[in-house]
Amino acid sequence: MSKELILASIAMIIALISYSIGVFGERRTGTIQLKHILFFVGGLIFDSTGTALMNQIASENTESTFGLHQITGGAALILMGFHLIWAIAVYKKGSEKAKKQFHKFSIGVWTLWVISFVLGMFVGMGII
Repeated sequence: MSKELILASIAMIIALISYSIGVFGERRTGTIQLKHILFFVGGLIFDSTGTALMNQIASENTESTFGLHQITGGAALILMGFHLIWAIAVYKKGSEKAKKQFHKFSIGVWTLWVISFVLGMFVGMGII
């Protein structure tokens, strides 16, 4: 296992932990707090780092192809960015309606992210 793959894997695991703490923390408390936003930021930073490292590895591999994992991963990154912007807006605005809608969106984005995470593991193991 290459150094880049180890670092990318660690970054993705930290992203999973950070993002999960943020999403389920805000769901459990029923409100968005600054600490949840910071966990979202951490998740996005580590996911972006892991993705960049994985892209570097893939570019060195001539057998690499564009597929479902890249589509879901790209969509998840875009949604995570949008999710962060919305989290900040809801945090500042404070509307109860916005907070309830935010909780639903959070779980959806997290679910897509986890699907991409699992697909990445399957692709890496050669299962798909």
